[in-house]
Amino acid sequence: METSSALAALLFILSIHGGNSYYQRNGFLYGTGWGDWSGWNGYPQTFYVSSRDRLYCWLKDLLQRIAKQIQTEANQGGSNRAVAVIRGENVNGTVWFTQGKESDPCLIQGEIKGLTPGLHGFHVHQYGNLSGGCISAGPHFNPYNKTHGGPMDENRHIGDLGSIEAGADGVARFRIKDHMVKLHGKNSVIGRAVVVHAGTDDLGKGTADKRTESLKTGNAGARLACGVIGIAAP
Repeated sequence: METSSALAALLFILSIHGGNSYYQRNGFLYGTGWGDWSGWNGYPQTFYVSSRDRLYCWLKDLLQRIAKQIQTEANQGGSNRAVAVIRGENVNGTVWFTQGKESDPCLIQGEIKGLTPGLHGFHVHQYGNLSGGCISAGPHFNPYNKTHGGPMDENRHIGDLGSIEAGADGVARFRIKDHMVKLHGKNSVIGRAVVVHAGTDDLGKGTADKRTESLKTGNAGARLACGVIGIAAP
């Protein structure tokens, strides 16, 4: 905030003290020296642009670009890390999210204990509301209204992360890089929820009587544990 205010003050000062060689008439730009600009009624109007004015224009443009970048980063939330503390009946763990720029893949890694050995559906859900347990988290996060799929599919929910696998000790340790999960921008997952399911995610490939639910949830079963994704310290 302080940086943005300082840049705004600099731009204001430049607008007062810079560019004295220019003036405007009927939408045409004129000057007081020699150059090659077009001028009044289509006739050549020449003037000289001083080094001071060139510096003024360059500096003003630079400061405007910096101010725009700062505002963009502020709108994105300004954090490259997020965390979800996972809790359920006899199930607990932590999931970390890390992303640089919005265009970078998001690294999702963590450890969840208390699971039965095998695969468990693992998704980002729409809401960070856990007031009624994990069911309050709503459906998978799906702002583009796609059908359910696997992490590598083009047609998938943003929240579709497939399954994580627990070993014989009941612990799932995982490290996922995903190109659709974002910590920045309008589709940020911050404030939403991570849910771990009882069964395996079929990645939208279910058939026969499983087909309809497969395209919604991946037939991953009951919600065992969940946690809200919050901003983490850098």
